[in-house]
Amino acid sequence: MNISAALVKDLREKTGVGMMDCKAALIENNGDMEAAIDWLRAKGLAKAAKKAGRVAAEGLVGVAVKGTTAAVVEVNSETDFVARNDAFQALVRAVAAIAVENGGDHAATAAAAYPGKAHSVEAEVKELVATIGENMNFRRSAALTVSAGVVAPYVHAAIADGLGKIGVLVALESTGNADELTKLGRQVAMHVAATNPLALSAEDVDPAVVERERAIFVEQAKESGKPAQVIEKMVEGRIRKFYEESTLLKQAFVINPDLTVEAAVKAAEATVGAPIKVTGFVRFALGEGIEKEETDFAAEVAAAAGTK
Repeated sequence: MNISAALVKDLREKTGVGMMDCKAALIENNGDMEAAIDWLRAKGLAKAAKKAGRVAAEGLVGVAVKGTTAAVVEVNSETDFVARNDAFQALVRAVAAIAVENGGDHAATAAAAYPGKAHSVEAEVKELVATIGENMNFRRSAALTVSAGVVAPYVHAAIADGLGKIGVLVALESTGNADELTKLGRQVAMHVAATNPLALSAEDVDPAVVERERAIFVEQAKESGKPAQVIEKMVEGRIRKFYEESTLLKQAFVINPDLTVEAAVKAAEATVGAPIKVTGFVRFALGEGIEKEETDFAAEVAAAAGTK
């Protein structure tokens, strides 16, 4: 049967379901709009679509490790209650494990087959939306790998093994003792969770960020009324301090503030038995960057009661 684009578009607007699913529903029901809507509802797709407009900023960050590769993922839900749901936790664990196999690539992970199911990770998320009744979203993923050494994970505010509110990975290249490297990596990851550095080193900081900071420092220094050459030295001093405060290797180590992270890693080489290089880190904090809707609870109650 030939289904027109206009009919597919109409069904999409009525249900919020994707174009391909709408076309399939219309073909399955010989172009009958109401039957197609019921078909989508029966499959849980229309129910999921209705919830898709709601802000999902809660949920879980999950980590997984396999060999010398580790991944971190964020899967969002609308409420914190869902994070304690066994089915949701199982989903996040599975997605993290699949992300390891796909090098942290978000699109590849979303499209990958979900274990034990005849559909993708993305489809499994939609299925769980219909089951649990909240909007959910596989938001992002990343991975780190080393040729030799460890990628150490850390989860802050964990509610279950490998699941929590902040997930961190730290990559340490070394041929030294793996157990000692893992201990060190976990400590550095805890530091990253606490300080949220901008980058690994000064060379890794976005030049645009540095220039923005420099412009602010110049304006502040000019207010001192000092000569230009003095102002220049003041600004350079502030830039050095900026790097010390915002780059991982130059930050004071939270475990031992007398040392920088760089110095602490160097000192650990004696215990590890080989040189160590921190090659990267990833930090995911649940819901960061998502604009949450501000709701007036009193107004909602009043509206529900018909008084406003």
